[in-house]
Amino acid sequence: MSATPLPGTPVRGSSTGRPVMALLDLLGRRWALRVIWELRDPAGFTFRDLQSRCDDLSSSVLAKRLKELTEAGIVENEAGYRLTAQGSDLLKRLEPVDQWARTWQPRGPMK
Repeated sequence: MSATPLPGTPVRGSSTGRPVMALLDLLGRRWALRVIWELRDPAGFTFRDLQSRCDDLSSSVLAKRLKELTEAGIVENEAGYRLTAQGSDLLKRLEPVDQWARTWQPRGPMK
């Protein structure tokens, strides 16, 4: 399997690399969604600024996620890390999930 989940390559849950499965594998990696969320500011961030915004996650994990997200075409590093046009489109499509989460009312433990 490829280190970075990409459509058309085997990924978790799909030996054929169906695009949706590749995306779910990529977004399901630890800190991936948080990094994308923090990059919603189009000005971009340095590595250290982004690390601080992500509750000081380890530099090795951040470097790995940034590498994967860059290889996937979601993040770029041109004088700072920022979302690509495709990454911005993905973030826009995640906004309804954020809106839903703000109204989420857990039912509590089952008895």
